Amino acid sequence: MLRSDARDNRNRLLEAARAVFSEHGLDVPMREIARRAEVGPATLYRHFPTKQALVEEAFTDELRACSGIVRAGCADADPWRGLCAVVTRITELNAHNQGFVDAFLSSYPGAVDFAAHRAGMLRSLALLCRRAQEAGSLRADFVLDDLILVFMAGRGLWATPPDVRVAAARRFAALTLEAFRASPAGTALPPPARVARAAVNG
Repeated sequence: MLRSDARDNRNRLLEAARAVFSEHGLDVPMREIARRAEVGPATLYRHFPTKQALVEEAFTDELRACSGIVRAGCADADPWRGLCAVVTRITELNAHNQGFVDAFLSSYPGAVDFAAHRAGMLRSLALLCRRAQEAGSLRADFVLDDLILVFMAGRGLWATPPDVRVAAARRFAALTLEAFRASPAGTALPPPARVARAAVNG
């Protein structure tokens, strides 16, 4: 068990890492995280020997939240409603935390938990999308890669001012879902960009 001072240092490091990763993504040097936490680099590396370990620990709550969003959407008896909830809530999550999006989409080198979590999420979403297509709610030419493109594009929401970021995320999600909705008058799409395999493999 950690002593109280060591536990305090660990908590401060995690809090600083979440803040810095959220603001700037994963490319922030470890020294900057130590500086933000007001501890020395040695203290940081004593608790987190690698950046990978810090990333995984910092985003445990986000991983759990993301998993819950997908689970709830897939459990909805109405697959279109479930898909709408997933797209909207994950887009909002992305808008709040650039670091989590970077880690989740790119799989920080060696972050096995992220890769496994992402692969499982995509398998569940593929089934949900298939159900929505079979119900006639999701356009027939939709492919899972389209959803990955939306999540990738959603990273740009971080560039919006903080006071409008949630509104921008909801608007972006609503526009996306309108594009995904099945419609007799819907125009044909260009060939899909095959990005799902790359997303799964990092």
